[in-house]
Amino acid sequence: MEETLLAVMYEVPSRKDVEKVVITPAVVRKEEEPTYVPRSIGSAKRTKGEKSDKSSEEKSA
Repeated sequence: MEETLLAVMYEVPSRKDVEKVVITPAVVRKEEEPTYVPRSIGSAKRTKGEKSDKSSEEKSA
């Protein structure tokens, strides 16, 4: 499993356009590449320290 994730672990932190990476059994078997799910335009602009509107709404409820 570590071998499968190694490239992803080094690449994704520097990519601000990626929300998540989908690893399927076919990826582990090296039949497919991982699927990179892009961030929405609004969330791509947030920085690491910023919170989403959803989390602030939940706290005020």
